Amino acid sequence: MAQQFSVIAKNGMVASSQPLATLAGVEMLLNGGNAIDAAIATAAVLGVVEPSSIGIGSDAFCLFYSAKDKAIKALDASGRSPYAASLEFCRRSGFKEMPQRGIHSVTVPGAVQGWATLLQSHGSKTLSEVLQAAIRHAEEGFPVAELTAEQWKESEARLKADEGGANYLIGGRAPRAGEIFRNPRMAATLKIIAAEGADYYYYGEIAAKLVRCSEKLGGLFTLKDFADQRSDWVEPISANYRGYDIFEMPPTTQGFVVLEMLKILEGFDLKAMGANSADALHAMIEAKKLAFADRDRELADRDFMKVDVRDLFSVRRAERLRGLIRLNQASGEYPNVPGGTDTEYVAAADRDGNLVSFIQSNFMGFGSGVVEPDTGIILQNRGHLFSLDANHPNCIAPHKRCAHTLAPGMIFKDGKPYAALGLKGGHVQPQVQAQMIANLIDHGMTPQQAISAARFNHIDGLKVGLEPEISRQVKDELARRGHEVVGGNPESFGGAHMILIHPESGALVGGSDPRKGGCALGF
Repeated sequence: MAQQFSVIAKNGMVASSQPLATLAGVEMLLNGGNAIDAAIATAAVLGVVEPSSIGIGSDAFCLFYSAKDKAIKALDASGRSPYAASLEFCRRSGFKEMPQRGIHSVTVPGAVQGWATLLQSHGSKTLSEVLQAAIRHAEEGFPVAELTAEQWKESEARLKADEGGANYLIGGRAPRAGEIFRNPRMAATLKIIAAEGADYYYYGEIAAKLVRCSEKLGGLFTLKDFADQRSDWVEPISANYRGYDIFEMPPTTQGFVVLEMLKILEGFDLKAMGANSADALHAMIEAKKLAFADRDRELADRDFMKVDVRDLFSVRRAERLRGLIRLNQASGEYPNVPGGTDTEYVAAADRDGNLVSFIQSNFMGFGSGVVEPDTGIILQNRGHLFSLDANHPNCIAPHKRCAHTLAPGMIFKDGKPYAALGLKGGHVQPQVQAQMIANLIDHGMTPQQAISAARFNHIDGLKVGLEPEISRQVKDELARRGHEVVGGNPESFGGAHMILIHPESGALVGGSDPRKGGCALGF
């Protein structure tokens, strides 16, 4: 990858996938806001300028280090299934699996309530203040970025087929790169949320419109489903990797997969093997397979988990799993469930020492493909990840969270915050996080180098995607060990961002993925 140099600043920094959104976050910091204010302002703009990936019809998760409290906090702002949802309903409806699109793939959107919860507890600005940049971009229009235009085009037919989808088309087509796109309905929706607060979304006319939209399409939502939505403060999970404490969200997210991969890998000398060597890649790919087998078997709403998630990445268990890895032979016996790719990650830091790792997502491109016509709200399709296996902890049930791919990460060193990192990419998120952490800790890379370095993306079975920058010699050696080496477009390897706090000077060192069109920006 071409981009090698990190962004370095002293007083504040934001990193995201879109410069307009990053700038909104930095402006919030310049106007006296803190890292929470900046992260939400950035996410709100992303929902306008990258509507395929993120919006106010999606879910959110946040890891936050409070410099005042000297503590790390975690907020789960994911939604639940309708109270009327059940395995019996799905069977009567003839579902062989949970629908990938449409109203029955929708869970209650949790992001807006998550924003309000974060601002009320740790923000310094009001919801109205942090939404102003997003309102401006929706009302006045913004030039569509190149990659965003490509993603938009992929969903053109789906948007045409939906009554509200016309809100996101120009003359019946997706907007082109460089074209100005205006979204007056979304501007109006954001304005009323800014004026009335998040309660208007969950108790007021927005909830009523979303329920009417659901009823028209044969969905199961009622006003009670929205009124009972809650964001939860939860205990983050952590594991030590070579002297660094890695923090992740607990279930219902797949954050434990990062920790399990790292604990398995801790028994290999990745530094001596060399970055992106055949030995290092083989060990990481095999560790990924083992951790994902646990994910697919165990991950669910934390209230329904059948195991203690901490047992999955314990030292003793990691040693046992490590013993299953054959260093000269790939294993193909760990199946995976499919994952979406449309998510956006934000890292933010302020001059007071607060650090935010924030992620929000529609799941797949334009989520469920259902757009409420009056409000312009794109409803997520997170419910697709529910299981229809009655014996699985992630089986569909009333008022239940589904398994989530969203996994913001944070690293501590010597009890102090060291880095916030994360990425978009569904099932690729934990495996790329593990690669970036190894790049930082094992290979001594800077944040930008750790992000830009070539990646693997294990897909399923023996199939593994390798980026072009990985040498032919390494690819041939992995093939000899039994890996089925394939390529992949840049999107299939995720889009990552990171902010690191220099342990000596306290300077903020940021990186943004050259696979995306975003940036890190500080002052």
